[in-house]
Amino acid sequence: MDRTLVRRDTAGLYVRYQRDIGQVGWLYTARVAWWMLQYTFGTIDAERVAEQALADFRGRAEQDMEDSCKQWFVDYVLEHVAHAGRTAVERHRDAGDVLAIVTGATRYAAEPLAKELGIDHVVCTRLEVSDGRFTGKVVKPMCYADGKISLTQRLADELGFDLATATFYSDSITDLPLLEHVATPVAVNPDGRLSRAAKRRGWRIETW
Repeated sequence: MDRTLVRRDTAGLYVRYQRDIGQVGWLYTARVAWWMLQYTFGTIDAERVAEQALADFRGRAEQDMEDSCKQWFVDYVLEHVAHAGRTAVERHRDAGDVLAIVTGATRYAAEPLAKELGIDHVVCTRLEVSDGRFTGKVVKPMCYADGKISLTQRLADELGFDLATATFYSDSITDLPLLEHVATPVAVNPDGRLSRAAKRRGWRIETW
């Protein structure tokens, strides 16, 4: 999703939204920027960072998150949706393919984009909710690295298609496990490590 269907990192866009409405300050912004840098270089401890980030959401109503993300998408994300991404989605739709956004983000961030693009399925990181409020915990596995394979395989099993025949688009070296698992891996706006890996393997590289 990030730097593929959306040309920017949605996490950064969400923090900008939070800052603009006075929900967070510059210290939190800097902390998220550091996490994003670690993600880019593939050195992040995803579960530890998720626990730290979600501590701030503990007790927050899930409905508030859904409502705020819908507005955030319109005001901060929509303009960054890649035209080439829209074209790729329509090409696969015309071919009769199953369409899914597979992302490390949560459904609150991904579902507005899925609705905009007419994509029926979202495979994502899930947050634990109790009595309509976030507990501050992630439902494991996270949709990250090997976790993306297991969660996407669940969708494949549910819908009855072979994941090994799929096409997967990614910008990040952290997605190498799933890229190696599918028939058609495509590196989109790849980071340096993924770009080198894609060239060695002869994978398609695209700029959106």
